[in-house]
Amino acid sequence: MSIDKATPQEWDRLGQIEKANHDPVNPSHYKKGKFECIEYIKQQLGKEFPSYLEGSAIKYIHRFKFKNNIEDLNKAKWYIDKLIEHYENL
Repeated sequence: MSIDKATPQEWDRLGQIEKANHDPVNPSHYKKGKFECIEYIKQQLGKEFPSYLEGSAIKYIHRFKFKNNIEDLNKAKWYIDKLIEHYENL
């Protein structure tokens, strides 16, 4: 089937599939390549990695009322969960 001949219903269905697969907190482009982006950051920062996680959480908590609301709170939660995971694995 040609993309030019797609019906409005087919376009709507495609949009629904894309939304279902979209993760605004940890998008798929962060996971391309040999290592996930957060693992590369951890490797590069070494002992400063927990500070990066804490700072990122603070950033999203600070801006959530002004930008992406719940999405930013979920991003902050993701960084806090990573920070907890880091300290649990010491």
